Amino acid sequence: MIPTQPFGRTGHDSSRIIFGAAAFSDVSQADADRTIDMVIDNGINHFDTAASYGDAEIRLGPWLKHHRDKVFIGTKTGERTRQAAHDEIRRSLERMQVDSVDLIQLHNLVDQDEWNTAFGPGGALEAAIEARDEGLVRFIGVTGHGVEVAARHAESLAQFPFDAVLLPYSFVMMQNPQYAADFNALAAICAERGVAMQTIKAITRRPWPEGAPHETSTWYDPLRDQDGIDLAVHWVLGNSQVFLNTVSDIHVLERVLDAAHRLAERPDDLRMQELVNRYDMAPLFT
Repeated sequence: MIPTQPFGRTGHDSSRIIFGAAAFSDVSQADADRTIDMVIDNGINHFDTAASYGDAEIRLGPWLKHHRDKVFIGTKTGERTRQAAHDEIRRSLERMQVDSVDLIQLHNLVDQDEWNTAFGPGGALEAAIEARDEGLVRFIGVTGHGVEVAARHAESLAQFPFDAVLLPYSFVMMQNPQYAADFNALAAICAERGVAMQTIKAITRRPWPEGAPHETSTWYDPLRDQDGIDLAVHWVLGNSQVFLNTVSDIHVLERVLDAAHRLAERPDDLRMQELVNRYDMAPLFT
């Protein structure tokens, strides 16, 4: 079975694999229903989505309407002002056919100007707090991409006691010395304060080469063979502090789940460097 552990200070024991419903951005309801059944059968009890993930919230709705109590559900708002975020949060609930979600996250909050707006008077953070006070959400988090995100999350935690953060984490990403230092500093803050750490882009191979056909629904070129995915997944889960959010492709997803079921000792740097060389891996964010 895929192990569970406390999701920060929320009181929920989440599966260490979190289903990333970005995979539902452009799929049929039938494919979504089959995928949810597979995810639940694999012991996943935590879903993550966002208002901006195409049809993802809509695809989750028919299942959540009848099985809301089976999963911890988080969504995200990319709006930066209070009123726009207020409206988007409520629209997300309608799309998912639920009365509340467990976690609302300020989505990809990295840019300085956007950060200032979201945290300022009339900003999106006010809407998230309001939703929590009304019982529409239980917890508040913040997410982001890029090489600056770990440092930015640390700044966010200095301003507000977020319950969860989400950011990239992989062997390749951690070869950037500054990113590694920022990530580890953030991890120390999260451990001290009981903040859950969600990670993304675990099985990134590299950005899509210019002109190359996109063979998956991911916006990056992912690892696709089981051996490579095993090493990448086992390396991430070898850090006992983090959760791994799954890939945004329903077909690659099954291989990620398979890897998690066979969790082994964390691969050492030599094996991971061999993986990098074998697949000509490159960082997604520079």
